[in-house]
Amino acid sequence: MDTISLVLADDQTLFVDSLRNVLESRAADICVVGVAANGHEAVALVRRHGPDIVLMDVRMPVMDGVEATRVICRDYPDTQVIMLTTYDDDEFVHQAMAAGAVGYLLKENHPSNLITAIRAVKEGSVLISPTVVRKLLQQASRYRENVEHLTEHERDVLKLMDRLG
Repeated sequence: MDTISLVLADDQTLFVDSLRNVLESRAADICVVGVAANGHEAVALVRRHGPDIVLMDVRMPVMDGVEATRVICRDYPDTQVIMLTTYDDDEFVHQAMAAGAVGYLLKENHPSNLITAIRAVKEGSVLISPTVVRKLLQQASRYRENVEHLTEHERDVLKLMDRLG
């Protein structure tokens, strides 16, 4: 079994230390190669270690997780980023995925689910927490209801805008 190298990026020291201990004690195939307290440190660790995956919090000082994700995905395309956060806000989800994140998971996940998610991303999957997916589906449903009231021409304009965006 190949080892999955991982960087943890989170400014909550107690959480990140606990997470590191859980991952290393429960998953022999996962190796934490570095811990960052902000996005700038995360980018530096990716440059130094070239990890397979970064578990990235959204909100951190100096450089937030979304901006760090954008830099990592642009400059180090072999490293995948999974957002691991307490925020299930639609805007954070959209920003993170637009920046190149391949996962958006909530910290409320059970450790075994997180380990499974890390392995799945290493194999090429894209993962979003079920809670976040539910919110996004509800939002899409409201969007569809609003679109039904538009004229055909207005719908065509929306489709064109979507292609450009």
